[in-house]
Amino acid sequence: MHIRPLQADDVDPVMNAIRETGMFHPEEETVAQELIDIFLTQPEQRDYVVDVVEDEAGVVQGYVCYGPTPMTEGTIDLYWIAVHPGTQGKGFGKALVRRVEDYTREKKGRLVVIETSSKDKYAPTRHFYQRLGYQETARIRDFYRPGDDRVIYCKYL
Repeated sequence: MHIRPLQADDVDPVMNAIRETGMFHPEEETVAQELIDIFLTQPEQRDYVVDVVEDEAGVVQGYVCYGPTPMTEGTIDLYWIAVHPGTQGKGFGKALVRRVEDYTREKKGRLVVIETSSKDKYAPTRHFYQRLGYQETARIRDFYRPGDDRVIYCKYL
């Protein structure tokens, strides 16, 4: 397994992984694509970092988008993460989250923040974050839409 910065050739495999997870609404897929485009076309920007994880054969199996939280000191937001459904459970997601944590430490950061949905289909995602040591620190009821809370997880490093 190898993690590296996203390159232009990775866009299709990443967007396929995002779509195939079945976890994202079309609007969310559009935003993910926009952030990828910003990362690729505006190398001077410092808001978004996008990395991919490859398997031993060099095939992209997932990606993560993260960056410094504006107006904070030492806080990093993990904005997007997706692993191809066929390879979930093989450590790719964990490796991507660890990459975000390593980046946070490299930047002398102190806190990683992740938000997700309270919908039942996100239960495995929430358990995944909890297994990696993230704790639910806030919940905003009906944030995304009625019956869909914003659940915020944090980990202090």
